[in-house]
Amino acid sequence: MSSSSLIIIHFFILSLSLFSLSSVSPSSQPHPFILPIRKDPSTNLFYTSLGIGTPRTDFNLVIDLGGENLWYDCDAHYNSSSYTPIQCGSKQCPEIGCTGCNGPFKPGCTNNTCPSPALNSLAKFIFGGGLGQDFIFISQNKVSGLLSSCIDTDSFPSFTGNDSALNGLPKNTKGIVGLSRSNLSLPKQLALKNNLPHKFSLCLPSSNKQGFTNLLVRSDEFSKFVQTTPLFVNPFSTGPVSVKGVSSNEYFIDVKAIKIDGHVLNLKPSLLSIDKKGNGGTKISTITPFTELHTSVYKPFIRDFLKKASDRKVKRVSSVAPFEACFDSTSIRNSLPRIDLVLQKGAQWTIHETNLVVNVKKNVACLGIVDGGTESRMSFTKPSIVLGGHQLVDNLLVFDLSSSKLSFSSSLLVHNASCS
Repeated sequence: MSSSSLIIIHFFILSLSLFSLSSVSPSSQPHPFILPIRKDPSTNLFYTSLGIGTPRTDFNLVIDLGGENLWYDCDAHYNSSSYTPIQCGSKQCPEIGCTGCNGPFKPGCTNNTCPSPALNSLAKFIFGGGLGQDFIFISQNKVSGLLSSCIDTDSFPSFTGNDSALNGLPKNTKGIVGLSRSNLSLPKQLALKNNLPHKFSLCLPSSNKQGFTNLLVRSDEFSKFVQTTPLFVNPFSTGPVSVKGVSSNEYFIDVKAIKIDGHVLNLKPSLLSIDKKGNGGTKISTITPFTELHTSVYKPFIRDFLKKASDRKVKRVSSVAPFEACFDSTSIRNSLPRIDLVLQKGAQWTIHETNLVVNVKKNVACLGIVDGGTESRMSFTKPSIVLGGHQLVDNLLVFDLSSSKLSFSSSLLVHNASCS
């Protein structure tokens, strides 16, 4: 990590916190919980690092905006003396049921323990784990009393390779840090512990250069180019575990229309809204590498996009999976059609060219928006749009759950800035 990236990150966070700090005694404010973010080039997923336990062990953990909790692989090599399992039936146990283990007892193998599964939407199965408390080190802050789930993958000898709880995650990572609406998500726990509104920011880097997440954003003062739009709750479960009658903990916004080069795509409004079964709507995801459109939205979108690209003399070449629309990159020259997501009250999320194209090989760049199909692999519902990680990089996002709104910058690159 270069020293310059660290200075930029802290200066940016200071600019977000400055106005609230000016009216409140410094001693009454917690330290900012700032986590560095890096991108894994092989999976296009994003991860951060947390220290856990005594002695401290550092874990690289994938960032999942829709993740329910913080869970990590405490295999045979991990044994924290400060780990305390949460007993079944206690006030801290939100689940019904109980979990146990045949020993030898250690973190990840305890009896009479509150269940807390490892939820990974990229894995084939859901793996059981136990809820516990331990010291967690966030940047230079040592925090006690936070709940997490410890999964001993060595206790599942029959599950290897693609059947692992870590399936699909970068090889250097050992779990997931969830940032969802759930009470067990890391931002929610920190907000409750510090008696502050549930609010955090996210800025994903476009490469392995460092971005950041600030888990407690306390200022409402942002740069002039930041817009806001409401956050919506899908009344139906949308995650890996779909429970009837339980609303989603993932983040949804209301996209009213899609514009290509300023022209509104001809779609029935119902295709973009959440229906009575929880299908539809626009979800924001860091686990989905590239934006996915429901087939009913993708087909008219790609047809119009290719037509406008052809009008601009952009040369199309053979498709490269998973992308359909690929081009000779030498013919693009900042000439790809512009994409705007039209939101409530006139707000527009512009997907600039750097967030549109993916360089797949020499002189070939593809549109980083793919056909998401018609059915969901893990849940009973299917969004109309899943805004994926590639479209989020170098965009400042502030999730304010206390006022149910999302603040977003669109690409920082057009303002000579970046998440790195």
